Amino acid sequence: MNTFTATPADIDKKWIIIDAEGVVLGRLASIIAMRLRGKHKPSFTPSMDMGDNVIVINADKVQLTGKKRTDKVHYWHTGYPGGIKSRTAGQILEGDHPERLVTKAVQRMLPGGKLSRQQMTNLRVYAGTEHPHEAQKPEVLDVKSMNKKNTRSA
Repeated sequence: MNTFTATPADIDKKWIIIDAEGVVLGRLASIIAMRLRGKHKPSFTPSMDMGDNVIVINADKVQLTGKKRTDKVHYWHTGYPGGIKSRTAGQILEGDHPERLVTKAVQRMLPGGKLSRQQMTNLRVYAGTEHPHEAQKPEVLDVKSMNKKNTRSA
């Protein structure tokens, strides 16, 4: 008996759309990461990019539990001496690019390496409800109904 290993001809990529309004960020990110890697498929092969293309809308309406909106701090460095900068999760959500919070959460749930960077190109995150991917006919994935813990009221 041989172990099944997928080849590029075996890979079937779908387009799925997820509405992030009222969904807890960490739970959303773990579901998206699983879909991007393809772990939900029975033919999962760790060394192949066999995940789906994921579209996330309403990323600006994602929920954070506890005091993470005010206490969770994201740091980065400009490269200059003394150039460490920081913003809270709430500041990022209220800023110009709230979709970066979802993108970063998903990126940190994927293993590091070339394959992860390739899989991240299959993720498209939009702050509002509009997206330019109607031609791909994405299927709706209802994260809210998967588990009652996936949602929080504002």
